[in-house]
Amino acid sequence: MKKKDIKILLVDDEPDILEIVGYNLAQAGYQISTASNGKEAVKQAIKVKPHLIIMDVMMPEMDGMEACEQIREIPDLKDVIITFLTARNEDYSQVAGFEVGADDYIAKPIKPKLLVSKVKGLLRRLKEDEENTDSTSILVGNLQINREEYKVVKDNQTIVLPRKEFELLYLLASKPGKVFTRAEILDKVWGNEVIVGGRTIDVHIRKLREKIDDDIFKTIKGVGYKIEF
Repeated sequence: MKKKDIKILLVDDEPDILEIVGYNLAQAGYQISTASNGKEAVKQAIKVKPHLIIMDVMMPEMDGMEACEQIREIPDLKDVIITFLTARNEDYSQVAGFEVGADDYIAKPIKPKLLVSKVKGLLRRLKEDEENTDSTSILVGNLQINREEYKVVKDNQTIVLPRKEFELLYLLASKPGKVFTRAEILDKVWGNEVIVGGRTIDVHIRKLREKIDDDIFKTIKGVGYKIEF
């Protein structure tokens, strides 16, 4: 996908942030649309179908957490990448963001060049998805995992997962029994250009255990995780 075709939705209740961030990303060649609160963000996301949403957390009418949760429930937006742009960079806020389906967390203030670099890192997976035309489906144990459709079927029941949870499951299921280190998981699922909190993997594994099967996800203390059936 060409850069000029990539659509980014910026959501913030501060006009200056929308103007500065929007200008720099537009200069970098992306299509930019904006919203000033969570309610507008959901409406704009449905209308525009962006590839990436950069969203503030603390906003009037509807905050970023609730907006993210609603967007994740819309089938047409299952592949959108969502990152929070906020001054609230405490660990508990990051965990809460990942709980509702966010892909990353960017703390204010951020220099324009660094922001553009972060966005490139987040969008890199779009190219990877386009190139990944082989081995789109995995059948392991009682799970059928279809990467092309981002669909998981267990015992004839479809399980809907946010993008990051799906990618983590797909990675672990690609080699049952193999222990994936935390460094490998962060690199393959989040990309080495994306900085996430240390508890990110743990949060996503916990959510997968709740939705898929607690018993198949094994923790190798001090190393990483694996799947066993």
